[in-house]
Amino acid sequence: MFRSIAALLAAVSCVAVAQAQEAPALTAVAAPYTLEQAVAAAGGSAPAVQAAQAGVEAAQAGRRVASLRPNPTIQTQVENIAGSGAYSGFRSAESTVSVAIPIELGGKRSARIAVADAQTDRALLVSAITKADIRLQVTQLYVEAVAAERRVQTARDQSRIAGDAANAARVRVQAGRASPIEEQRANVAKINADAELVRTIRLAQASRANLERRVGQPMGGPLDTAWLESLPRGYGPEMPPSAAGTLALAAAGADLAIADANVRLANSQRVPNLEAGPGLRRLSGTNDTALIFTVTMPIPIFNSGKASVAQAQAQRNQAEAQKRMTALDVEQAITDAQTAASNAAVTAQTATGPALEAAQEAARIARIGYREGKFGQLDLLDAERTLSETRLAAIDALASYQNARAQLERLAAPAPEQGN
Repeated sequence: MFRSIAALLAAVSCVAVAQAQEAPALTAVAAPYTLEQAVAAAGGSAPAVQAAQAGVEAAQAGRRVASLRPNPTIQTQVENIAGSGAYSGFRSAESTVSVAIPIELGGKRSARIAVADAQTDRALLVSAITKADIRLQVTQLYVEAVAAERRVQTARDQSRIAGDAANAARVRVQAGRASPIEEQRANVAKINADAELVRTIRLAQASRANLERRVGQPMGGPLDTAWLESLPRGYGPEMPPSAAGTLALAAAGADLAIADANVRLANSQRVPNLEAGPGLRRLSGTNDTALIFTVTMPIPIFNSGKASVAQAQAQRNQAEAQKRMTALDVEQAITDAQTAASNAAVTAQTATGPALEAAQEAARIARIGYREGKFGQLDLLDAERTLSETRLAAIDALASYQNARAQLERLAAPAPEQGN
């Protein structure tokens, strides 16, 4: 009888253990919502991307407009009417219908096309820059959301630890081993820990809401909190900062290309265009017709185009100087970002390594000593406060490193190749 009951209890225990082991496996099925998924979702719904794409389409349409030739004109003219004598009425009227075909000289059409091509390349770069900016923004929001969730975990642990300390203080007071002030002090620490947990949860909810707003859709699963701890393994020599091939320098180069094309266009405008075409004239007095041929050319007396060329050349020089300034600014920003990322990595590795281990060990010893009466309550509270501050400092250091690395990647983002 007793053996049957024992076997039944053992079977129930085995089932409970098996269910407990299967529960983590079931929860592990829900894959975390990664940073790459957030970036991809944000890129597909961001208004900035849609605006940049519209700019590319507008530039491409402008290229088609630039390649079009000017339209011909048709002119109708009636002469020698409503006069006196033989020219009264329409008896001596001369009616002329002519067609004028504009003939562009000086390479104006090819110059317009060159400007439009340069503007199209600039629009494509704006699209790439917009995507890089969105990646940086989403990364920063993702880092903040993940760090907020890690802070919630720390706040929960501190609330639990404060509760255990309050229970221990109550037991000590009831046993007459401590004064009631210890229990009151422990209760205050528990209240503060619970309040901090509430504040931390609200901040985490706000951070997740901001990320979802930027992504453009709700995130069904948990965030990849382990990604926050991805730190560099070593400290090799840093590459010398260079602006070559970056998006910022490519954009400055595209502005210079547009300025060069505008100089060419201004020079082409100095060459006058011709308008030439045939016409048909009817002489009402004799009822005869005759062909005419007209050639028209403006005389560049008041506006020879020199001022426009000077303006375009000055703007070209400005764009060239701006490109050199951009190269210096980008290299300086890359240097600062490399330094910030390296320092943040050192701080994060220290905070998550020796410093955190020492704080955890000190808190563990303080708890044991307090329960055994070897340490006072102030020693315990100080050790717990140090542990909490160290854990939060580690989270802040990890977030700082991820933000610095994202900023560095944005600065060094390569420009797309021509035609892509």
